Amino acid sequence: MFKILKKDKRTKARIGILETRRGKIFTPAFFPVATQAAVKGVITELVENIGIEGILVNAYHLFLRPGEEIIKLSGGIHKFMNFHKTIITDSGGYQIFSLEKLRKVSDEGVWFQSHLDGRTFFLTPEDVIRIQIDINSDIILPLDECVKFPASFSYAEEANLRTIRWLKRSKKMIEKYNKKDILFFGINQGSTYLELREKSLEELLKIGVDGVALGGLSVGEPPHLRYNIIRFLQEKLEDKEILLYFMGYGKPKDILEAISLGVDLFDCVVPTRFGRTGTVFTNRGKIVIRNAQYSKDFSPLDEECSCFVCKNYTRAYLRHLLNAKEINAALLLTYHNLFWYKKFIERIREAIGEDNFEKFKEEFLSRFEE
Repeated sequence: MFKILKKDKRTKARIGILETRRGKIFTPAFFPVATQAAVKGVITELVENIGIEGILVNAYHLFLRPGEEIIKLSGGIHKFMNFHKTIITDSGGYQIFSLEKLRKVSDEGVWFQSHLDGRTFFLTPEDVIRIQIDINSDIILPLDECVKFPASFSYAEEANLRTIRWLKRSKKMIEKYNKKDILFFGINQGSTYLELREKSLEELLKIGVDGVALGGLSVGEPPHLRYNIIRFLQEKLEDKEILLYFMGYGKPKDILEAISLGVDLFDCVVPTRFGRTGTVFTNRGKIVIRNAQYSKDFSPLDEECSCFVCKNYTRAYLRHLLNAKEINAALLLTYHNLFWYKKFIERIREAIGEDNFEKFKEEFLSRFEE
């Protein structure tokens, strides 16, 4: 399922290849987020036009609307949204964190109150797996309990043990369906406590997973604690060929640091959310295109970018569209950001392949202004 092709000599960065039933994906890789079966700001054809090899959708949100029955009747999530590459489904565990006031957790599962219409419903770990299989996702994740930061050791331990029990139940559900062409990633939890992270990882490997997803990070903890956890887990996985996936993480500087510590896969809303609100990424840093300084700037967003937006439109025009609240602004700026991210990751892979990652990282950071 996953094979490491090349390791950087000075860091933990590496090139790998993840094989799903939809094809091969070279890592490090970045997947845009399509929570409700749509990458916000662009149409699916443009996502594939860029060469995006995978996206993330959310099982919880699709369960609420339109419902897994409709997606199943349509022929599955790929046909439903007209995206033909790899699709990962987030399990809904993050909603335990983000919808804290609208849910109640028990060992059996989670009571949720819909943020759409207020109705209540109960989801078990088995329900979450069934939903993902019903919509025909390529990579599925188990229900997990994501705790906020800071969390007491006792609370983090309780949530971690519950997540492990849910993982075992989820694995049994997958075995019941006998879907051997679907990949199953386990989610490592434990807040910022290394002994809990280690316990979680041991259980993931014992139960048997196709990849390890880092959960419960980037929820308010200081960066040094976050990177310490990645470093710790990577050391434990040093002799194993298993993919490490950092969920919901994706600013360029953060991606570089995480890759240097051995992370292979990322997903994040950053490129699309920033694009819709007028912030674009360039090789010299982020720019807020709505600012007045660009009103007479007839240069492209990024002189070094070869996307169709940079080839055909100026900063002044794009600023005008954004301030005039034209829908085209979101589409064009989001397309550029996704294209830029795709090329950014490709340049990282190229640098690792040439044993030049550390130099690339240093040069990139010297130019890129937040």
